[in-house]
Amino acid sequence: MKSLIAFWNILKKDVKTYYLKPPNISWGIIFPLSWTLMQLIRSPDGSILTLLPGLIAMSVLFGTTSMLAVTITFERSSRSFDRLLLAPISLNTLVLAKISGTILFGIFNAFVPVVFASFFIDLSAVTWTTVLLAVLMIAITSALTGLMIAVSAKQVFEAQTFSNFFRFPMLFLCGLFIPISSLPLVLRPLSFCLPLTYGTDLLRGAITGVRAFTPVISFGMLLVFSVALFLISRCKIDRKWIL
Repeated sequence: MKSLIAFWNILKKDVKTYYLKPPNISWGIIFPLSWTLMQLIRSPDGSILTLLPGLIAMSVLFGTTSMLAVTITFERSSRSFDRLLLAPISLNTLVLAKISGTILFGIFNAFVPVVFASFFIDLSAVTWTTVLLAVLMIAITSALTGLMIAVSAKQVFEAQTFSNFFRFPMLFLCGLFIPISSLPLVLRPLSFCLPLTYGTDLLRGAITGVRAFTPVISFGMLLVFSVALFLISRCKIDRKWIL
């Protein structure tokens, strides 16, 4: 019960304190929103459905990584994070509370493109259950990637710089807007090593009916990436926050 209360209080504090911080607004909301509007306005009605999976995945990616970069690095630089580490709660509870706020922020961002797209096209044929599960898995893997980056950074601008180093190549390597089959042969293996590739494929299958992998393979790979990223982040946390 104490862990649950601590979890809720940390989550509530992050939501109230950090959701409207400038880095979250600029990278987590404005950038995906402006990119979405640009793509939807310049595209004919027939191609909006094709673009929507990539826009959703990009919104989740930027929302989660931006949120985590602020919540952790800002508190570490202000030394307030040290008080959380000294609190009588487990480190796993602390990490899960931080990640949960990030995941919620990413899920919220995911449906911004959906709302705008609904004004242009009919979305009644979309398999929303698969979309929700795909968005959740993308948010989890993106949050864990952001955690791995945030643990290594000391300032918010450092975390944002490291995040962009991963985020922008993903825009071109994960099949968000450029099909993997159109990439040079030397780059295609990199695409299969990125979790966003499988999340985008799930979204594309649910929205357009076109997919490169079966849902079982995509969900399975996302679970593997989630476990691997959590273990890597946990090792980095033990080494940098505890020792």
